[in-house]
Amino acid sequence: MSHKKVGKTPVRAGEGLGIRPVRCRRRWSPLHLVSQVLLSAVALIVLFPFLWMVKEALTPASDVFRLPPALDIAHLEWGNFAGAWSYLPFGRFMLNGTIVATAGTLITVVVSVLGAYAFGRLTFRGRDILFIAFLATLMLPQEVVVIPMFVIIMHLKWVNTYPALIVPWAFTAFGTFLLRQFFLTIPRELDDAAGIDGAGRLRMLRSVIVPMALPAIGVLVVFTFLTYWNSFLWPLIVVNSTDMATVPLGLNMYIGQHSSQWNLLMAASTLSVLPSVVLVIALQRYLVRGIAISGLGGR
Repeated sequence: MSHKKVGKTPVRAGEGLGIRPVRCRRRWSPLHLVSQVLLSAVALIVLFPFLWMVKEALTPASDVFRLPPALDIAHLEWGNFAGAWSYLPFGRFMLNGTIVATAGTLITVVVSVLGAYAFGRLTFRGRDILFIAFLATLMLPQEVVVIPMFVIIMHLKWVNTYPALIVPWAFTAFGTFLLRQFFLTIPRELDDAAGIDGAGRLRMLRSVIVPMALPAIGVLVVFTFLTYWNSFLWPLIVVNSTDMATVPLGLNMYIGQHSSQWNLLMAASTLSVLPSVVLVIALQRYLVRGIAISGLGGR
């Protein structure tokens, strides 16, 4: 007697009854369609300066002020990027900007995490008053504090050094406020559970709070890096040599008193945007999640 091996074949719902499965189609309402069109128009408006920058970066010097503007796709001037790199020590500018932005971001994140944990998870006398006074520093514009800060930098003999570019702006209240608001949403029962297991305050912060706050920390990393990378006023005050110039100062050197290399300036500007774009793409998951959770999305 032979035995046949019967295999199980998946049966779709309703197939045995002669009913075809219905595919759900997304319905586009007029309001949804209008919102998509408006968002696309806003996106094009925002992207237009960047597209124009790339267009001018690929344009020969003789056609920069051509009217009407045109771009010959068959003869793109890729040599502008090499020219921008060699016309000035742009590699040095990028290196300085990377060192300053990376070190400043690292210090800011560490200080903000510690400050946010103190204001958000610990209880001590005068905590709320001290936090309000700390937040009040956000109302002081940069132009007000640059003179006293420069006097301090001179007494420390930090002029034209990396510490002068990094340290003064690494202790701001924005990062502490952002992370504190996120820390308040974390249940305190987790702290109690970690305390029962014998964890101290720093162990709780490192093993419990920080892993849960990675989205908010990602937002802070992006904002802080872009702030350091795009800073112009403070480096202009404390830097007096080309070797210590950051990217914004280097871009300003392409504009001379009698002539300006506009095509090289646009090529250098395009290169200067790349680190920020790479950082945003790398932290996109944390950035979107952090903005949604921390309430920075305007909702």
